[in-house]
Amino acid sequence: MLTFEQKLAIFDSYPELERRNVSLGRVNYHYEGSRHDKKTVASHLHPNGNGFVYAGLLRGYETDNKGLVNIRDYSEAGLRELIEASIASLTMYIPEAPAPSKRKKKLAADSAETIWVNEDGNSLSLRFEEDLWYLYAGLQLEMAFETLEEAHDYLAEEGFRPAQD
Repeated sequence: MLTFEQKLAIFDSYPELERRNVSLGRVNYHYEGSRHDKKTVASHLHPNGNGFVYAGLLRGYETDNKGLVNIRDYSEAGLRELIEASIASLTMYIPEAPAPSKRKKKLAADSAETIWVNEDGNSLSLRFEEDLWYLYAGLQLEMAFETLEEAHDYLAEEGFRPAQD
């Protein structure tokens, strides 16, 4: 388990996060660049080692009813991965999903995985799963999109294009 000081040093290493001291010696970290109402990335980091990171927009993390993950026993690598995923999820705006009756039926071809590459040879995979488009770098989830068009726009803005077979 990381100490309180080690956790603070990790959070302090992210210049986009703003440290806010709260009651009982606890510390929160806010991300003012959030495109959501939610701005708190870390909540109630406590000298006893306990604390929480917001993962309410992420998949693959066990969260409480507020979307928080307890980081008491996280390693440095695991904590950094969670912080970066949390910041990325707050940076990306996903509007409310339309009612199911208004959703377009996806063709089987749409749900296939597509590979995207940039000029540096980096590759990302785009997959349709459970009504959202997910962008992966290897096994790491990078972003989620409501529509295929949003995913394609993002990938183009980031310099990626579909890989040629």
